[in-house]
Amino acid sequence: MHDFLKKILSRKEQEPTLISFDSIPEWLDARRESVLSTLESETTIPVQNIRNAAAQLQHIVNSIAGAEHDPKIHPKLKSIAKNSLPLFVRAMNASLAKELPDEINEFYSAAVECVKGCLNSTRGQGRYLQVVFPDEMKSVRTGIDAMGREINGLTDSLGRYRKEFDREKIVMELYDAVRDLKADYAKSAEKEQRIIGRITEITDRLTKIGNETSLLCSDEQMKEISGLRSALAAKERERDDMVRSYAALSMTASHVFRKAEKIAVRQKHPPEVSALRHAMELLSDHAMPDPQELTALLTAACPVAERMIGSGEIVLKNKEEHSIFSDTSRFCQEMIMMCRELRAREDSCTAACESLTVHPVLIRVNSLERERHQLESRLSKEKQSLKELEDWRLKSGEKIPVLVEELRIKIREIAGENVQLQVNCQGSA
Repeated sequence: MHDFLKKILSRKEQEPTLISFDSIPEWLDARRESVLSTLESETTIPVQNIRNAAAQLQHIVNSIAGAEHDPKIHPKLKSIAKNSLPLFVRAMNASLAKELPDEINEFYSAAVECVKGCLNSTRGQGRYLQVVFPDEMKSVRTGIDAMGREINGLTDSLGRYRKEFDREKIVMELYDAVRDLKADYAKSAEKEQRIIGRITEITDRLTKIGNETSLLCSDEQMKEISGLRSALAAKERERDDMVRSYAALSMTASHVFRKAEKIAVRQKHPPEVSALRHAMELLSDHAMPDPQELTALLTAACPVAERMIGSGEIVLKNKEEHSIFSDTSRFCQEMIMMCRELRAREDSCTAACESLTVHPVLIRVNSLERERHQLESRLSKEKQSLKELEDWRLKSGEKIPVLVEELRIKIREIAGENVQLQVNCQGSA
């Protein structure tokens, strides 16, 4: 006894089975083959028994179809049997004629349907034949029971197989998830370096643009550009002052012309209405009018307004209106002079602006400024992409070990506790 206990206690513990991550598909394939082999060995005899029972049932049904009933039975039972027998035989033949495939899952489904059909036939038309063919119907029930018992055995075997298959499927899904996530994690490191490289490139270029812009702004030619800008600003102020003066005179004159137009409409003087309207339209137009056209229209409209002012039909309200219509000749000359001067000043502003636009230093500064805006937009997008990628890598780095541990647990559930899974959580699989 002492030697026996010593032998047991000194026995080395069985070494654990090591499974590498890459070998999981191969390991699962081997297990599946083993499970299928076990399933085949467990189901071979039940399958054959079911086939034999189905054949025996078919033989019994054939014998019932050609059997003669006892002549001593009651005539009513004879009539029932005569009507029910063909229906019963037809239903049983339909159920038994269904093919029983070789593949075990398909065989099981077909066998279950066959038994269900036979039971329904026996409980339906078959129940009327119990008295007429007692022995034959007893044999039918015995055959169906035999098939049912064998199907119950298949149910247990297939249940174990499907449970094992479901476990293996979960393991394979976890394996695929870990493999894909690890591959994406490895690729993300390369992507991260590419983004960092682009950020560095853009930042370096922005630094060069800033340096070049500073040099250009300190260049002697920038003083010339500054002078051109100041001259342009002065020309634009003078032009705008004259535009405001022209607009003020135009609005004042148009206000009086509008009163005159209403009076001319009431008095039904179409030529005067037309002259006044054309003058107002030209004065209110945002575009600077042609001096000759302006001269013609004012020459036609002013006398009409003067006549109505003189007759008391129009009452001037303020000094501006009095200033204009006290001497319309002077007003017309002033408006025409301002029109020509505004055209000249607009041309001068345009020429000064073009001189600035084509200056080589300013062209270069503007080009650098456009490039800077584009690069800053790209830089913002690249930084956002880098942040999103870093967040993804952080979450994935935390998720991979969790999935690996879940994979270990599922493999242990299949193979037992004495199994170790070898996998590098951060490296490529």
